[in-house]
Amino acid sequence: MAAACAGMEAAAATAAPPPSPPPSAAAATAVPGLAELVCAQGRNLKAVLCQRCGSRVLLPGAATFARRELLLPAMRKKAAAAAGGSGDVVREHWLVRDMFSFENVGFTRDVGNVKFLVCADCEAGPIGWHCLDDKDSFYVALERVAHE
Repeated sequence: MAAACAGMEAAAATAAPPPSPPPSAAAATAVPGLAELVCAQGRNLKAVLCQRCGSRVLLPGAATFARRELLLPAMRKKAAAAAGGSGDVVREHWLVRDMFSFENVGFTRDVGNVKFLVCADCEAGPIGWHCLDDKDSFYVALERVAHE
C-alpha cells in the first residue's frame, strides 16, 4: 500500500529514499539559516511555530532534520487544503517520529492515503505531510513554519 503515497511525492517514479541523515556542517551552510536551526545531532534547536498565528507546533529537540521531496498543496485553510489543487515541492522538513511529540497540530481528512498537517489553532496549512502507511513519520516543511 506504500505505493499510494508515492503519488504525493515529487519523485513518484522511483521508490522514496529514506530521510537523509543529519546535515553536515557543509550542508548546513548550503541552506541559508539552517545552521541556526539544527544542532549537531540533527534535531531542531528552536521551537517550531505557525507562521500565521504563532501557535507552538513543536518544542526544541522534538524533531530531526530530514531532506525528502514532497508535494504539498498551496497554503490555505484546512477545508480547502483537503480538497487538493496546486501545490509546491518542499525539500527540507522536520521529521517527527511520534505524533504525541507535537504541541499543537491538526490533521486534514484523508486525501488518498495521506493526511496533511495544519495548525490546530488557526487551521492554516498544510504545514506538513503524513502517509497513513508509515505510522511513525510526520514531516513538517521548514519553509511553512516559523522558528523561535
